Amino acid sequence: MRRLAALALTITAIVLALLTAPPSAQAAGGGINDPSCELTPEHPRPVVLLHGLGANRDLNWAVIGPQLKSAGYCTYSVTYGQTAVSGSSGGFASMRDSAAEISVFIDDVRAQTGADEVDLVGHSEGTTVAAYYLKFLDGAAKVDTFVGFGSNFKGSSVWGIQHLADLLGVRPLVDGVCPACSEFAPDSQFIADLNAGGVTVPGVNYVSIVSRYDEVVTPYTSGVLAPAPNVENILLQDACALDFSGHLGQAWDPNVFRLIDSRLNAALPQKIRCTPMPFLG
Repeated sequence: MRRLAALALTITAIVLALLTAPPSAQAAGGGINDPSCELTPEHPRPVVLLHGLGANRDLNWAVIGPQLKSAGYCTYSVTYGQTAVSGSSGGFASMRDSAAEISVFIDDVRAQTGADEVDLVGHSEGTTVAAYYLKFLDGAAKVDTFVGFGSNFKGSSVWGIQHLADLLGVRPLVDGVCPACSEFAPDSQFIADLNAGGVTVPGVNYVSIVSRYDEVVTPYTSGVLAPAPNVENILLQDACALDFSGHLGQAWDPNVFRLIDSRLNAALPQKIRCTPMPFLG
């Protein structure tokens, strides 16, 4: 029953994404992809935002996107990983293909802004795809700092959907609809490739934010990177003890925004002001 409930929750999240997303994934919103935005000495790099599985650019960044814009960042995003059945939602395609798609987008942003490097901010699948891009597609030469939240580098059952698919004997159907879902399995070849020799690479500052109450990335420690001089792991509850946000809730959590802001802007204090947050899923 718990697995059936998990599957229902997954389907609900995807349906909500489809219903609430605007007709065009490229429609400007919240200051994202603003061609008039100018880089400044305080914010010298464009920030590319990478959404999670079943979401899209506008849905995932409806809160943090405008907050970053208001703080002075030039932000850019794209709905990646769309398939013939995903509608306006993204992240369903193979994460290898999504990483290649993101690579092209980042090159476009660099050309548009004249910046040699960008910063990346990813949520959920956006962290996994970003890590693959940095490691395998020469992303390290084009990225200064990568901040992920709801991070997932070692795999997860994605709300139990993989376990349920195996029990029902419908894994091939899931693979056909959502290749990325199977790639998230801890024993997948994708996860094996990403972790072989370590997830991180030199030349990039990695920041990974995880929540003890994450109910999608299980265990939440899947988002914890191996210690290295260029790695900072942040347990949300260590930074803000009264923050009970789960996986989806991190996308509109003011504490998560402050952590992102403080890691992208070296002039800001590392210790942030905390707002108590209830469990938001």
